[in-house]
Amino acid sequence: MSTPADPSQPGGPIAEPGGPSTSTSVLERTEPTPQLAEPGDHERFSHYVRKEKILESALSGEPVKALCGKTWVPGRDPEKFPVCPICKEIYDGLRDPQDGED
Repeated sequence: MSTPADPSQPGGPIAEPGGPSTSTSVLERTEPTPQLAEPGDHERFSHYVRKEKILESALSGEPVKALCGKTWVPGRDPEKFPVCPICKEIYDGLRDPQDGED
C-alpha cells in the first residue's frame, strides 16, 4: 500500500505560495455508447435484413440487425458491395438466423 508523498521530502510535490492551483475532475458518461458492429465487417458486405426492420430503421434511424447478427444503421447502397456469405447461407436455409427472431 502506498502513502501520499510528503511535500517537505525530496521528490515530493512543490507548491509555490500564492501560485495558481489546479485540480482534476472526472466527468461520468450518463448514457452508454453501444458498439453497433464489429469494426469493418458491415462496410465490406451487403447484409440481409428483414424487410419490416429496414422500413422501421429508415423512419426512426434506429440500428438494424442482419440475419448474420451484425448490427448497424443502414446508409449505403447495398448494390455496391458483395453479399455477406453468412447472411446468404441463412437466407438459403443452410443456417439458423442470428438476428434474434424466428
